[in-house]
Amino acid sequence: MLPLTRDKPKPLIEVDEKPFLLHLLERLHDAGFADKDIAIVAGYKVEKIEEFLDEHNLPITVIVQQALLGTGDAVYHARAFVDEEDFIVVGGDNLFSADDLLRIQHADEFCYVAGWEVEEPSRYGVLVSKGEVLLEIVEKPKEFIGNLINAGLYKFTPDIFEALEQIKLSERGELELTDAITLLAESRKVKVMMLQDYWLDLGKKEDIQKIEEFLKRFL
Repeated sequence: MLPLTRDKPKPLIEVDEKPFLLHLLERLHDAGFADKDIAIVAGYKVEKIEEFLDEHNLPITVIVQQALLGTGDAVYHARAFVDEEDFIVVGGDNLFSADDLLRIQHADEFCYVAGWEVEEPSRYGVLVSKGEVLLEIVEKPKEFIGNLINAGLYKFTPDIFEALEQIKLSERGELELTDAITLLAESRKVKVMMLQDYWLDLGKKEDIQKIEEFLKRFL
C-alpha cells in the first residue's frame, strides 16, 4: 500500500471519499454494535486512529499493540476488554455486510471462521473442513487443496486465549492467529460459516477502485 500508508495506517486510506475504517464501523453499527462494545487494536501510527475517532466523535476503545507481533498478539491484547465473553474479530482492512456480521454471532460453545470461495486460493489461508467443522488452515498452499479461504472474520469464545498462550512465534517472528485457530480445530472446537453477501479486501492499491465500484453499484 505504499506510499499511501507512509503517513497513516491502512484502515484510514480513503475509499469512496471516506476512510475505509468508517465503512467498517458503519457496518458494525448496522449490525447492532454500540461504540462501547467496540475496541480497535492498533500499533502502527495508532495516534492517527485516535485522531480519526475524536474527529468523528466515536467513543471507541483503542488498545495499543506496542510491538507488532502479529494478529494473534493483537487479539490477545483484547483479553481484558472482552472480559471472558464471546466476541467477534474483524480485520481493519476487510469489509462485510451487516447481515454477515450478525450471522457469525452464534450463541454456542464453538469458535467460527468466515469462509469465502475465490479463484486464486494460493494467495490466502485455505480452510480445510469436514462438513462445517474446521480441520485446519493451510496458509498460502503451493498445491491446490480447495478454494474456500479464511476471510478474516471470526467469532471466538474465551478458548482462543488459552490457544494463543500455547503457540510459538512463526518463521516471520509473529504470533499467528491462524495457528491458534488450528490448535482449537484439532479439538473440533471450530466451525466454518460461509459468508452470504460479500467480502471486500483492501489488500493492495488496485483494490481501492474495485471496492469503490462495488459500493457505488450495489450499496
